[in-house]
Amino acid sequence: MVIRVVRLGSERMDGEGVRIGTVRRPPRGVPKSAFAAQNWYDVWYPMLAPSVETMKAGQEAETPAQWQAFVKKYRTEMAQADSSRTLDLLAALSQQANFSVGCYCEDESHCHRSVLRALLTERGAKVA
Repeated sequence: MVIRVVRLGSERMDGEGVRIGTVRRPPRGVPKSAFAAQNWYDVWYPMLAPSVETMKAGQEAETPAQWQAFVKKYRTEMAQADSSRTLDLLAALSQQANFSVGCYCEDESHCHRSVLRALLTERGAKVA
């Protein structure tokens, strides 16, 4: 069993399981009824997305220092009680089930999902 960290909208992998959208906003111009069929996500869970302010800082980060400031801010948000418990839950579920978490960004290394991958791994999650 494993968590996959994916780009939302990409083709699903065999055995991927439920796809969780860890994004602040749903995909533009896509009806809710088409989210799963178009490989966006099965469940929208914005609690694991950066706040709007933090998301903008990440999108605008052009230097390593700016990116590290984003990472620090996002990690602080994910340390809050509800988000932290959610990460613990997902880490525990990864021992028993296949599922995925994701975001729209093309480059995972410049996306909150790279930090999300690290946070889950730090909690003992099985991450592909």
